[in-house]
Amino acid sequence: MQIAIDLPNDFVAFQAMPEIRQEVRTSYALWLYQRARVTLAKAAELAGVDLYDFMSICKENQISVIDISSEELQAELNGFDAQ
Repeated sequence: MQIAIDLPNDFVAFQAMPEIRQEVRTSYALWLYQRARVTLAKAAELAGVDLYDFMSICKENQISVIDISSEELQAELNGFDAQ
């Protein structure tokens, strides 16, 4: 599916169309992932990058890729102490 977006000419003059297209895809993938509408793998696919590159992009945008609460993490860590 293709979506058309009207952008001001002065905005387009600063970047090449492939760069704009990639930024829009990546931004939308980040938005969907952050709202838990797609998985990490699906967001990476949508952004057109591999999983590890998408994880790096998430880090750059301060979006967590670990879905665990601090309480769950503490319980996991406490389990290691018992061993």
